[in-house]
Amino acid sequence: MISIYDWFGYEVPIEDRYKLIKAAGFDGVLLWWSNGFGRGADYRDGVQYARNAGLIIENIHTPVQEQNKLSLDNLDGEGLIKCYLQCIKDCAEFDIPTMVVHLPDDKYPINELGMERIKRIVEKAEKLNINVAMENLRNIDNVTRVLDSIDSNKIGFCYDSCHHENYYSERDLLGKYGKRLMAMHLHDNGGVRGQHQLPFDGNINWERVMGEIEGSGYKGATTLEPMNWGYEDLSMQEFLSNAYKKAKKLEEKRIG
Repeated sequence: MISIYDWFGYEVPIEDRYKLIKAAGFDGVLLWWSNGFGRGADYRDGVQYARNAGLIIENIHTPVQEQNKLSLDNLDGEGLIKCYLQCIKDCAEFDIPTMVVHLPDDKYPINELGMERIKRIVEKAEKLNINVAMENLRNIDNVTRVLDSIDSNKIGFCYDSCHHENYYSERDLLGKYGKRLMAMHLHDNGGVRGQHQLPFDGNINWERVMGEIEGSGYKGATTLEPMNWGYEDLSMQEFLSNAYKKAKKLEEKRIG
């Protein structure tokens, strides 16, 4: 299965967006789950639009704007954990198996209060049978603390190829957490922003990355998370066609 993050740029009505994703060949999508970044208050409507287009919803990406407040002993911290718990409930309501979470950057170490909140996430995820995948960013110490401390098959890892290359390339993340892989974000590190480029347009060694993913035993989708940054001269159809061809090439490296 080949999937793509749904909010990659272009001003297109949401219903048409999913039709174009399906027409390009993709089997599934990842949904951005908030009204942030211009997504709009109707973001939950994307579930039905995506399914009407024949797409599988692989996971949702939880809001990231308040991610560093997990350990704060105040209303902001409590608001963040309530947001995550609601996202778990939303996944159960809409029959979406997995959600992706950004733990705080490492300059905001998770304290005991933060870990107690993580345990609330675990309890809710186990109760409702939802996977919660912790994504690698500038937060590897926090990811390590959570994954090494929490023994639950509902708490796992979301591997982001570009964040790995840009921030902690010396860490063997797939070697350590590949067996707990629940989601992936594949994008390259070229372009003026150094991230969210289409595969093979940057410096990532895709032979190595895809070999390690396959070696981990992960059987989920090959999933892209690009943006159209630097590709604005392409139409949405051209961008998606290009993205799908590159995703197929990555898929072949998994099974080659």
